[in-house]
Amino acid sequence: MPPAMSTPEVNAVSDPRSAHGLDAAHPTARVLIVVPTLNEERHVGEVLDGIAGFAERAPGLIVVADGGSQDATRAIVHRKAMANPRIRLLDNPRRLQAAAVNLAVEQFGDRMEWILRLDAHSAYPDDFADILLVEADRTGADSVVVSMQAEGIGPMQRIIADAQNSRIGNGGSAHRLAGDGAWVEHGHHALIRTSAFRNVGGYDESFSHNEDAELDRRMIAAGHRIWLTGLTRLTYFPRRGIRPLMRQYYNFGRGRARNLIKHDARPGLRQAVVALLAPALALALLTPLHPLLALPLILWLLACLAGGGAIALQTRRPAGLVSGFVAGLMHLAWSVGFWRQWLAPRPGATTRGATA
Repeated sequence: MPPAMSTPEVNAVSDPRSAHGLDAAHPTARVLIVVPTLNEERHVGEVLDGIAGFAERAPGLIVVADGGSQDATRAIVHRKAMANPRIRLLDNPRRLQAAAVNLAVEQFGDRMEWILRLDAHSAYPDDFADILLVEADRTGADSVVVSMQAEGIGPMQRIIADAQNSRIGNGGSAHRLAGDGAWVEHGHHALIRTSAFRNVGGYDESFSHNEDAELDRRMIAAGHRIWLTGLTRLTYFPRRGIRPLMRQYYNFGRGRARNLIKHDARPGLRQAVVALLAPALALALLTPLHPLLALPLILWLLACLAGGGAIALQTRRPAGLVSGFVAGLMHLAWSVGFWRQWLAPRPGATTRGATA
């Protein structure tokens, strides 16, 4: 549990943009916009175009920290930078997103009040950054996080997106669901006060996944406050196939376990239930010893079927039935990754971002 801390009252308003005169005002806070990339030619151009209007109004920079893309990502960024002097391309030799943001803050963050992290595999509303700044001003938060909505383009990506948007797929995670706004312990990273980011040591660069939740844990422990806004969200484009999706969730599970190990914590109830999935299903291998050992597998399959039915009804697409089983595979991969990391030897040293 985070330490007790005073929380300012947040006045409920129907539209904080108009309440703060956002339509007529230009932001004055200096914002460092960081876009980590690695082979993001499909989306990076649209992300840069989408933030260009905000960058013209607000003093600051747009830094694309690239981890060595082999596609057209760097060429696209070069072309955008020639047309917009606020855009910079930064080499990120460590490749990871955590290292990308840390490096950008180290080189360009000295006079920046805020860090805005944008993931290239996503799309953002035109007023995304404006709303985040208004929310930060309105609430006094040190970090404003957002919810996300997955969106697919092709048939399989749409099936995966429906799985991620469903409660069976996301488990009711706050940053997967839109709400009215709330103080939280974690959310999808967007706006972070530079002083708070530096105060806790930035991202831990040993984390390839779950680095945002790990940073949030240190932010809360240091007394910083995180506000989940309900006024805007991002659109996330998920993996396009089952194998890369399962690899991603396997790494998510490993990252969560590393987070808990680092901070000597235990998983919450929702995480514990998912973590138990892999060992429970493994009991089916012992079915020759007793038929009841197949029960967890049967219950899992029925849950996937029921979840798929609910998704199909909600989306009005028959393919939603498949989404239920995709959600089940996501949880299974997460569970395998969790145990792979939890049972691995535990080195005593940590890297950057180790302050608690």
